[in-house]
Formats: sequence, structure tokens, C-alpha cells
Amino acid sequence: MKLRFVLPALAAIAMLASGCAQQRDPANKALEAVEDSLKNVRDDAAKYAPEGLKSVDAQLKNLKQSFDDKHYDNVLAGTPSLQKAVESLSAAVNSGKAQARSAAAAAKTEWEGLNTEVPKMVDAIQARVDELTKKKHLPFGVSKDEFEGAKAGLESIKTAWADAKSEFNKGDAVEATSKAKTVKGMAIEVKEKLKIKDA
Repeated sequence: MKLRFVLPALAAIAMLASGCAQQRDPANKALEAVEDSLKNVRDDAAKYAPEGLKSVDAQLKNLKQSFDDKHYDNVLAGTPSLQKAVESLSAAVNSGKAQARSAAAAAKTEWEGLNTEVPKMVDAIQARVDELTKKKHLPFGVSKDEFEGAKAGLESIKTAWADAKSEFNKGDAVEATSKAKTVKGMAIEVKEKLKIKDA
């Protein structure tokens, strides 16, 4: 190949390489900006918007691969939409937090009722168990197996109720209320076995 053809080809290659090099820094800065934005919301997103976080992470991974492959134009083209995705993720996190606050407030109100009701049920079951334990014969409609099952159920109720109270004391009113409702259901079953009538 003659020199007059080689020189323009080399010049074109040099210009292309120079253009790529010039795009590298802006592409890198664009990626860093997105990563900084994501870092601020990542922990909360993992809790309140995990699916959205997965989607953003997948997009970020693709753009990082493009950067590693020196496709800086793809990075520069893709980072604006990724930044918008991060902003949408942040909005989803804020919405999730608001819903969590609302659920916690409702749970606290419900807990107040359960915290009065369930201990009364436990006391009534305990009193009935103590009463029947002293008797030589169980009343009509309560078999020995049912009585033994009710006593075991009472112990399970006490353990589960202590667990519910522990959750509430840790600040998780939603989980505490959920467990308290389960305990209430258990107590209702035991009361039926022991033929305890509400006053």
C-alpha cells in the first residue's frame, strides 16, 4: 500500500481513538453520578421497593459492561434514562415508607385492643384449667384428651403472646399485631374446648 493511502488511514484511526478517549471521562462521570444517586436510596429500596431496585441494578450492570467494552456512546446515551429510573425508585421508596407508617399507626391502634382482650382470655383459660384440675371428674362435653390438649394449648398461647409483646416492644407494631391475632384465634379454640362462656 502506498504511503499516501496509509497516512490518511492512520490519521482516521488516531481521530477515532481520540474521540473514544474524549468520551471515556464523561461516560465515567455519568456512571458515577448515577451510582451516587443510587447509593443514597439503595438500603431503603431493598426494603420498600426490592423489585424496582433489581431493575435499576440490571440496567446499571449493562451500562458498566458497555463502559468496560469501551462503548462510551452507549453509556452516555443510557445514563439519562437510568437516572430517571433511580428517581422513580426513590419516589417508590417514599411511597412505601408512607404506607408503612400508615400500617404501623393502624397496627398500634389494633394492638391496644388486643393487648386488653388477649390477656383476659388467657386469664379465663388459666382459671378454668385450675378449676378443672382440682375436680375429680371433668364436666360433660370435655374429654380427658381435650383437657390435656387445652392445657398444652394454654402454654403455647402464653409463649406466643410473649413473642407478640416482644415484637411490639422492639417497635414492630405490624408484626406484633399479626402475631397477637394468631394468639387470639388460638385462645378462642381453647375456650371452646373447655366450654368457657363469655361473661
